[in-house]
Parts: sequence; structure tokens; C-alpha cells
Amino acid sequence: MRRLEMLSNTIFGVAMTLLAYDLPKASSFTAAPRWVDLLNVYAQPVIALAISFVVAGMFWFSHHRRLAVAPEAERGVVFLNLFFLLSIIILPVTNGLYGTYRLDSVVAVIYGLHLMIIAALNALLWILALRGRHDRQLLAIALFPVFVFVLATGVAAVAPKAAQFIWGLAFLSPFAGWLARRRNG
Repeated sequence: MRRLEMLSNTIFGVAMTLLAYDLPKASSFTAAPRWVDLLNVYAQPVIALAISFVVAGMFWFSHHRRLAVAPEAERGVVFLNLFFLLSIIILPVTNGLYGTYRLDSVVAVIYGLHLMIIAALNALLWILALRGRHDRQLLAIALFPVFVFVLATGVAAVAPKAAQFIWGLAFLSPFAGWLARRRNG
């Protein structure tokens, strides 16, 4: 699992760096840009970069917490972790698409489905890591983003601009865990 941890650090680091790859270059301007020019060129890609970077960071943090909770795993869990990391590697691709066509419902749904897959794989890995333990707090923290991304992807189909605000709710997962702990007493 330590090798998996080192691999995951590398994968997350590279994927998070590549998120900036699709940002427009300064050479796209023929003269010094005005504020409105900068806004027109950079707003969509920077919004997509910010969402994807925070999502990747959230799942990187979750991944490391999960490895600390379950420092050993059988081969199947290791392979599932590799699929999870594959979903992270693809994030710069869907981020670039979303950054360019953020207001298109098909693209917003594709991006949302990708976030949903990442969240679902993460949640499944948490469920496996918590086998035999009844830690509702950690389970709620892991499952909450799945529900948020399912909801936001549905919204993206009809109102792609609104979806970006719903995706942000996934970062309230620690609050969901706090509520679960409080209910459990």
C-alpha cells in the first residue's frame, strides 16, 4: 500500500498540474488585453480549473485518509484503487472540455458523470476500508459527494450554468460526517 500511496501522490500531482494545460496562452491576444478581454478568454477555463483542482484535492486528501485507515489490502482493492487513480488521470481531459464548453449541457453532463465516477469509486473504496467497522461519520463523508454529483449531473442536463454551483456542495462532506456523528450520539 505504501507503493500505491507514492504512485497516487505522483498521479494526483501530475493530473492537478495538467489541469492548467488547457488555459489559453497569452499569445491568443494580438495586443495588450483589456479587462473584458481577459474575462472573455479566461473566465470559463479558470472556473473549470478551480472546480477540478479542488475536486482532485478533496479526493487526494480522502485517498490518503483511507490509506491510513486501511494500510493493508488484498489484490482486488489494490486494482480498484488503480481504477480510481485512472479516473483521476482523465480529469484534465474532461476539465479541458468543460473549460471550453462549460455552458453546453452535453459537456456539463459528461464532466458531471466523470466527477460522479470518481466519487463513486472513492466511496466504494471507503466502504471496503471500513468493513467490519461502524463509522457512520467516515461513511457519510465518503458518500455525500456521490449524491451531490448525481444531483448536479441531473441539473447539468437542463441548466448547465447552475450545475457548477451544486458541484461545490460536495465540499460540505465534512459537515455531512459531523451530522452523522451527531445523530449517532
